[in-house]
Amino acid sequence: MAALVIAGGRSLKGSESIVAVDQIDPTADAMLGQGTDAAPEEPATSAILAPAAPLPPKLAVHSRAIDPDVVAPPEMPAAEDLERVEPRAPLSELALAMPPKPKMPAAWSGTKLFQPVAAAAGLIEAKGYSVTVSGIDTVREDETCPGDGKSWACGIRARTAFRAFLRGRAVVCKVPPEGGRDLISAECRIGKQDVGQWLVENGWARAAEGGPYAEAGEKARAARKGIFGPAPDVSGLPPVPAFSRPAPAAPSSILEEVDGVLRQPTDQPAPAQ
Repeated sequence: MAALVIAGGRSLKGSESIVAVDQIDPTADAMLGQGTDAAPEEPATSAILAPAAPLPPKLAVHSRAIDPDVVAPPEMPAAEDLERVEPRAPLSELALAMPPKPKMPAAWSGTKLFQPVAAAAGLIEAKGYSVTVSGIDTVREDETCPGDGKSWACGIRARTAFRAFLRGRAVVCKVPPEGGRDLISAECRIGKQDVGQWLVENGWARAAEGGPYAEAGEKARAARKGIFGPAPDVSGLPPVPAFSRPAPAAPSSILEEVDGVLRQPTDQPAPAQ
């Protein structure tokens, strides 16, 4: 059995060699004659890129675990180890300066107060402002003054004279553009007339000590003007007429009462049907 296999293999090998010789390409000898210098064909897997080399240990990126149990806060020194130091000096002298005050416009000459109300002689209320004229001592409404042995209500008289002077005209006072609740002392004028000067000259206010109207106040006091003079003479005024009968009272009902029964007035027209 083994001999037969060996004999068959020899005969098959001989036949394959014969066929291979007959089918050899004539040009094969020339190619074979070139020797072994020709470059062999590259395999089909040569186009596949080789895996990248691993990064060096220094260039490798490692992520840090965020875990409160792992990331502990830094150790703080004990309270007795802390030392209080003086604050550093300011970098500029501008840091020591106070905030600048608001500047008024260059052409600003005062704020107009329309429809002023004289609460007292020298006290003006208008447009949310309460302004007392500077340079004077305001005469209160309830003030009384002695004159010819008897006192008289000079405060009410001074307020009346000041209201007559204002006559609802606009007053220009040197106050900020926006009003407030606080009482402001400021110079005021109506047209070209200085309000404080008019009050002191006519004796309806006292000049403040050392103020600009001190001389005018002395002249008014010497001339006994306004509050420095006697009580006003009201003898020439007509007396207040007295009522001859009491004022009529309004009826409690428009219905007439006859024998204790309320009836509709007879002079009223009947309602339309």
